[in-house]
Amino acid sequence: MNDFTAYVEGMIRQRDPLLQEMETYAKEHHIPIIELTGSEVLLSLLTLQQPKRILELGTAIGYSAIRMARALPDAHITTVERNAKRYAEAKMFIERSDVADRIDIVFADAVELAETLDQEFDAVFIDAAKGQYKKFFNGYGRLVPIGGVLYTDNLFLHGDVLETDPKTFDRRRRRLVRLVKEFTAWMMEQDQYDTTIFPLGDGVSVSRKVKSE
Repeated sequence: MNDFTAYVEGMIRQRDPLLQEMETYAKEHHIPIIELTGSEVLLSLLTLQQPKRILELGTAIGYSAIRMARALPDAHITTVERNAKRYAEAKMFIERSDVADRIDIVFADAVELAETLDQEFDAVFIDAAKGQYKKFFNGYGRLVPIGGVLYTDNLFLHGDVLETDPKTFDRRRRRLVRLVKEFTAWMMEQDQYDTTIFPLGDGVSVSRKVKSE
């Protein structure tokens, strides 16, 4: 976290006890959830868009799903998680929330689900396996109508995409950095989307669909 991020986070309104508990739980158990500044940007953009049907790839413990449901009282969220432990944790937290009736948790692999899901979504939030981002973008982009938006998190990999010396990372991390950088470059070239990257949180992109594929 840089000084500017810390400064901005200090200005953000205090979350309610459940969200604070989830933030602490995620930190103590090393569970990645969306960074606070990135979350605020995402929620602001979603509030402007006002989607009715949102698909989230990568539930983790349900933090983003709860925040999205609360910010958008007319929206329904479908969130996908492939890790059984995370799925159970998310289910527990979501059931304790005041928006459980508008969140469906699906226990599935998002890559495999993309082949069979045919429901239309106004917004898709991509926050699952980073090495699969291109498959997610292609697979779920087809479910988004013109005017719909794909939001993608973690494009900066906590600053690793700026590292110029590949020897800094082990082989697995080098591959992930390469894949995310390649995906980002590819995403920016897709002319059926109007894409902007916001340098907040861990890097959030907003891709509004402007024409059919």
